[in-house]
Amino acid sequence: MTARPPRPTTAVVGRKVVAEGVPSGLDPRPPTGPRILAQLHICAPGRGATPSARSWCSCGRDLNAFGHRKVTALIADHDRHRTLCPLLPQRKEAA
Repeated sequence: MTARPPRPTTAVVGRKVVAEGVPSGLDPRPPTGPRILAQLHICAPGRGATPSARSWCSCGRDLNAFGHRKVTALIADHDRHRTLCPLLPQRKEAA
């Protein structure tokens, strides 16, 4: 009698299940609730300290500024970007 070669084993890779019917990991569906599309973060620590600001947008914009003049310019630029960015919903003017 001849020996048979061992059967190849195949690994089954799938999503790990925490409990029956409850898969773990990221949900493949996009979120349906509100989400942040743009953000302006300003840090003004006080007297004698250098202020800083960060302007971020979901379109890929990510700018930083340090110092009074540059932070003021970034605030104005962020406001301008909010009116021009195609990913941000345009606000209706008040009547």
